[in-house]
Amino acid sequence: MFFRIDFYSIKGNINNIEAVGEMKGSESTRNRKVLVAMSGGVDSSVAALLLKNAGYDVTGVTMELGIHSEGETPGRFTDDAIADAAMVCDQMEIPHMTVGFSSLMEDKVIARFTSEYLSGRTPNPCVDCNRHLKFGALLKEARKLGFHRLATGHYARIENQQSIWRLLRPVDRKKDQSYFLYPIRLEDLPFILFPLGSMTKEEVRKTAEQWGLHTARRLDSQDICFVPHGDYTRVFSDRNLISEPGDIVDRDGKILGRHRGIIYYTIGQRGGLGISAKAPFYVVAIDALNNQIIVGGKDDVRASGLIAGDLNLLVEPFPGEAEVKIRYRKKPALCSVTRIDDKLKVMFKDPQDAVTTGQAAVFYADDTVLGGGVIENVIRD
Repeated sequence: MFFRIDFYSIKGNINNIEAVGEMKGSESTRNRKVLVAMSGGVDSSVAALLLKNAGYDVTGVTMELGIHSEGETPGRFTDDAIADAAMVCDQMEIPHMTVGFSSLMEDKVIARFTSEYLSGRTPNPCVDCNRHLKFGALLKEARKLGFHRLATGHYARIENQQSIWRLLRPVDRKKDQSYFLYPIRLEDLPFILFPLGSMTKEEVRKTAEQWGLHTARRLDSQDICFVPHGDYTRVFSDRNLISEPGDIVDRDGKILGRHRGIIYYTIGQRGGLGISAKAPFYVVAIDALNNQIIVGGKDDVRASGLIAGDLNLLVEPFPGEAEVKIRYRKKPALCSVTRIDDKLKVMFKDPQDAVTTGQAAVFYADDTVLGGGVIENVIRD
């Protein structure tokens, strides 16, 4: 059961209006039109709530991506999630709309996901979704419709520092999503709002409960939105894409066993190889051309550096030293950075495990996101 929110008679315990108030003192927020991307979850719901309460003219929007609900807990952008987003907008007495991006999702995100895996690389579809959909097509649509800003429920911050716009890590380091946001173009930062950047997840959940939002108790999705229950191999079978079995070999080419198909393996993987040996084997490379999984010891997994391409850099000049994250869950590592034409050569201060082609390399200086790119090559000693 839910109830309609009256923003003008109820005073909520919201102490983070500064998160959306960078325009204070320079322009009125009352008539500023903001389109809020709403996935049907608690984060985007609270983002819309904060903006509404701060005096913005808010409209919610949900992307229709052709994803259908499975099981009792709907994922993001499913039919049920769209209904949840519409219900929250009804509670807040703000308009709700949908945009059909299913073809774009298939072409720009899912097709690349399958292509990269079949090529022996491990892609990051959330990065591609942000690049092409949320902060590509949706931002373009927002401008076309006359909105001044696009807002999302991401945990990150955008600030204007001495007349230069910066993408920053959020207060809640456990929910830091800046890794996925590096593709946002520098010139687009002034048009984007991240209302949750100064809040913790606990504060967001508590705010949703205090205001009686329909999504307050909705569980966070842990899966990629188009991968039901984490079974990403279904994405391939549903599209009649086949990954043939092949040989597992050591670094000298000696055959040690058989693999099920290269899409089932990733760099650094230890289990599921089906090889009996005194010391454990790890996946150190995937050779799509010869359909081989190459394994080695723990030391063979470590890399001294990488080459990143497909860059989006948010600062100029780019520093010669930085911290880099090579996966979302990995801690940032100190590194030196050399610009070589349209690539970055990165050398780690300390060797890193499981550097994987296809993943994002995202660079930081303290809280500031410097930019990032896609790992194209791994440098080993």
